[in-house]
Amino acid sequence: MSFTVAIIGRPNVGKSTFFNRLIGKKLALVHDEPGVTRDRREGQGGLGDMTFRVIDTAGLEDALDDSLEGRMRRQTNQAISEADVVLFLIDARAGVTPLDRHFAAYLRKSPTPVILVANKCEGQAGQPGLMEAYSLGLGDPLPLSAEHGDGMMDLFSALLPYEQAAQALGEPEKQEEAPLQLAIVGRPNVGKSTLVNRLLGEDRMLTGPEAGITRDSVYVDWSYQGRRIRLVDTAGMRRRSKVTEALEKLAVADGLSAVDRAQVVVLVLDADAVLDKQDLVIARRVIDEGRALVIAINKWDAAKDREASLQRLSDRLQTSLPQVRGIPTVTLSALTGKGVDKLMEAVFAVYEVWNIRVPTGALNRWFDFLLENHPPPLGKHKIRIKLRYITQACARPPTFVVFGAKVEELPDSYVRYMVNGLRQDFHLDGVPIRLHLRGGKNPYAPT
Repeated sequence: MSFTVAIIGRPNVGKSTFFNRLIGKKLALVHDEPGVTRDRREGQGGLGDMTFRVIDTAGLEDALDDSLEGRMRRQTNQAISEADVVLFLIDARAGVTPLDRHFAAYLRKSPTPVILVANKCEGQAGQPGLMEAYSLGLGDPLPLSAEHGDGMMDLFSALLPYEQAAQALGEPEKQEEAPLQLAIVGRPNVGKSTLVNRLLGEDRMLTGPEAGITRDSVYVDWSYQGRRIRLVDTAGMRRRSKVTEALEKLAVADGLSAVDRAQVVVLVLDADAVLDKQDLVIARRVIDEGRALVIAINKWDAAKDREASLQRLSDRLQTSLPQVRGIPTVTLSALTGKGVDKLMEAVFAVYEVWNIRVPTGALNRWFDFLLENHPPPLGKHKIRIKLRYITQACARPPTFVVFGAKVEELPDSYVRYMVNGLRQDFHLDGVPIRLHLRGGKNPYAPT
C-alpha cells in the first residue's frame, strides 16, 4: 500500500515546483505570481523505488470565512486530514515570516505528522533562513531545492518510515484496469467545477460566483459504478483575443494539454448560451485530436427557453460540426444533480464506440457492397480510380485505410460518402472517424 503526502505552505514558497519535482512532470502551473494554485491537485509521486500519493495545495491564507481565500483554506485543511504526513514548506531565502509562524503553530496542534522543508536552499542565500527555521518548533528543517532537485535523498530518508508503516498495514495493491481519462472543459463560469463536485459527491473543487476560480487542470482519481476514472477539471477557456495575461495563457494551454491526454471530453455549455464561437473552437479541438466528445448543457433547471436552446444546438452541430454526427448531448443541473447520471451513461457509451473494432469480414463485405452500388467517379482525364480493399488500422478513434490506384484523385465528396457509410452501418455515431487513402499494389493479391 502507498501513503499520502500533502504539501503545505504560504503562497509562493515553491509548492507547485516541488509537486512537479516529486511526480516527475510539469503537471502544476508554476508562475511568479502568488496564489496560482487554488484547488487541491493530486499525483503519483516517487523517490527512488518509493511511490506515494502527493497532494498539492493552495497557499495557506489566514482566512476562515466564505471568501475565496477562506474556501481555499478549507481545501487545504481537508488535504491535511487525508495525509499520512505533511511537508510544510518555507522559503529559506525569504526567511521565516509571521505567516509561517502562524501556520507552524496550527500544524503543531494537528494529529498529522509534519516534516519541515526549507526550500530554495541552493547556494548560500538560504542558509540564514534555514537556521531560523529551527525556531518553528517542528523539528530539524530539511534543506532542499525543488527547482534543482537538491536534497531529495534526505527527503527519501525522512519519508521512509511512512512507507514502511503503509506496507505493514496491508498487501501491495493489485494491478487494475487502466482508468478512463475524462476531461471536463468549457468557457469560464459554466459550472465545470460544480459538475466535478457533483460527480465526486464532495466539495473537491473550489466553486463560487467569481469567474475563473480554477486556474490549472486538476486531476482526481475516482470510481463510478466500479469503473476507475481519471477525472480532470480544467480552467475556463476564453477566446484567444481576450486572453492577455501570461497566467491565463498558461492555464488555457494546460487545459488544452488535458484535452490532448483525455479519452472522453465533456464540453459543458450554459443553457442560455449554447455553442457560441468559443464552444465550437473547443469542440473542434477535441474532434481534431480524435477524442470522444459529450456535450453537457448545464443550468438546465434555470434555462429561459429550452426549446430554443436545443434548436440552436442542433443547428450549430449540423452547420459547424458536420464531420461528427450524433454527438451525445445531455441536459443537466450540476447544482441539483438532476441528469448527472445520464451524463455518465453517455460517457461510457461513447467510450465503447470510440474503442470499437469492426470485424474484418464484415468490413470487407461492406466495402464490396459500397463499390458495387456506388463506384468511385472517374479521375482527371477520365482515368479510372480503383479502390481495392479497406482495413481498420486502429481504434481510439476508429481509423480506416483504403488501398487502391490513383486514390489521390478521389474527390472529397466520395471520401465523406465512405465515412458516412461507415458511421451509419457500423453504428459509429458521436466519435471522429479517420479515413486514410494509400496507393500501391494489394499485398494480398495473387502474383
